[in-house]
Amino acid sequence: MLRPGRRGRAAGLLRLTGMLRVLFVCVENSNRSQMAEAFARHLGGAGVDARSAGSRPSGVINPRAIAFMRERGIDLSAQHSKSLDAVAGAPFDAIVTMGCGDACPWLPAARREDWALPDPKLLDDSGFRGVRDEIERRVGALLTGLRRAAEPT
Repeated sequence: MLRPGRRGRAAGLLRLTGMLRVLFVCVENSNRSQMAEAFARHLGGAGVDARSAGSRPSGVINPRAIAFMRERGIDLSAQHSKSLDAVAGAPFDAIVTMGCGDACPWLPAARREDWALPDPKLLDDSGFRGVRDEIERRVGALLTGLRRAAEPT
């Protein structure tokens, strides 16, 4: 949900750059946030600048995340786990945190959401795919909502 008085800022960034800028944050940046970044790029195409980072990055992408995203035709093998320092200072239309709680510092954005999704790394394959599919659904809804918020009223 947009904060009161922020609609103009979100619309302004999109109109100024022609792109939606979205950041996905989780603890390790090895599963959820990586999948969300990839879905945002895939679903949003050239109109979305998607990034991901971790509050305590693991340094690697989970091989299961790579395999299960490949099932969707998305290649994560060239991605790497990165810290919030890599994205600090950049303006974002939306920042989505995923279960990192107090470990996720506050960063400025026109829209902030927390998706309480389980970390799939300890789930069986069916559970992992379920988290992946929910991330895909939520990313699609987020992009649709951001585009609508940026439309002239």
